[in-house]
Amino acid sequence: MHLKRALSRYILQVTMVSTCPKRPGNPGVLILLTLPLLLLGAIKINCATLPDNSTDVLCLQAFRHEITSDPFGWFISWNSSANHCLWPGVICSRAHPGRVVALQLFGLYLAGQISSSIGNLTFLRTLNLSTNGFSGRLPPLKHLQKLQVLDLSVNQLQDSIPDAITNCSNLRIVDLATNILVGEIPPKLSLLYNLSHLRLSRNNPIGVIPPTLGNITSIQRLGLAYNNLTGTIPDELGKLTNMRMLALGGNRLSGGFPRCLFNLSKSLQVLGLESNMLSKQLPPNIGDALPNLQELYLNTNVFEAIDIQSWEFFSALTNCTSLEWLSLAENQLHGAIPNTIGNLSSILDYLYLGGNELSGTVLPSIGNLRNLTFLGLGNNNLTGTVEEWIGKLIKLQHLNLQMNSFIGPLASFLGQLTQLIDLDLGNNKFEGPIPSNIGNLQQLSDFEP
Repeated sequence: MHLKRALSRYILQVTMVSTCPKRPGNPGVLILLTLPLLLLGAIKINCATLPDNSTDVLCLQAFRHEITSDPFGWFISWNSSANHCLWPGVICSRAHPGRVVALQLFGLYLAGQISSSIGNLTFLRTLNLSTNGFSGRLPPLKHLQKLQVLDLSVNQLQDSIPDAITNCSNLRIVDLATNILVGEIPPKLSLLYNLSHLRLSRNNPIGVIPPTLGNITSIQRLGLAYNNLTGTIPDELGKLTNMRMLALGGNRLSGGFPRCLFNLSKSLQVLGLESNMLSKQLPPNIGDALPNLQELYLNTNVFEAIDIQSWEFFSALTNCTSLEWLSLAENQLHGAIPNTIGNLSSILDYLYLGGNELSGTVLPSIGNLRNLTFLGLGNNNLTGTVEEWIGKLIKLQHLNLQMNSFIGPLASFLGQLTQLIDLDLGNNKFEGPIPSNIGNLQQLSDFEP
């Protein structure tokens, strides 16, 4: 009793040693605390508050716990025997040791749900879980303010795109394509001012293309293809003067060709408007206004050409000297193919004009397109012979002339097309037997005489 009273009158300093247990990323911590003696009986050490990056470790473990299928055994080494920064797919910061800055687990056919714990990896800059089998909801992202790359494409995520994604103000790339996302495209995506790539293709969103997307002036690639979008293409997209690729095909968009895109004359290289309900005549100056086009997909719409004047767009496309792919199939193009077809880009690789109402002969100038590997003229009303021009297209791999009224023998040109893989000549008026030199076509895998 006398000793206790004596101690209570003095603040004696002692040193206490405590050890926190080993955890992933924490080999054990010795803590030296100098405390008043009388507090020793009440003190408790909270190891979770120590600066050992255990939060990131716990987040990764929670993410691993939600994985129901790992066919390649990717997570076998995700255990406490190795530092978490050495786990496959995990990249840590050099400036902030132990903090996870990238999680790259793409193409592994993983299944399960994406744990909400991902949202607590506050140093994360890259999250790539693409080409897996993740289902359920999108993970919460609002705390990932350092995130720059978000790629969850090619999964089975079933959710609407939350407005909270705009809290990730440093995002440069957002790819959510090929999932089962629903709802409308949030107009607030326009708050992501740093975006260069936005890809939401092949989902199930509804509604219109938000005009506010025109505020993301940094964007270079915008993919909204193969959804259920309706309405017209907003004029505001004409403000995206850095755009190189615009993919809006496979929707239910209406109206005419969006002339607002002529503002993108210096940048636009790939334009996909296929499989919509776009109509009317194509602008006669399309090739002058968009001279840098490399790929142009206008097939499966209701674009019309009924006279020489309405075919002027085709001649204008000869100004696109870098054009490699051109598809105008399954529209309402009538009449003869203009002779200017031979003036199209000398590097044109793919030309598809099938499924229209084309008539007359195919002029020999088409033989100038020596780099064609695909030529589709099927399902039209074309006549005449083909041997004059077809023999010059020696790089052809795919040739479709079916369902026309072509005449003449086949022997004189087939043997020269040694790169052919697919050949469809059915439902024409060719004469004579199937030529023996078809045996020269060693690559041919599909032949429809």
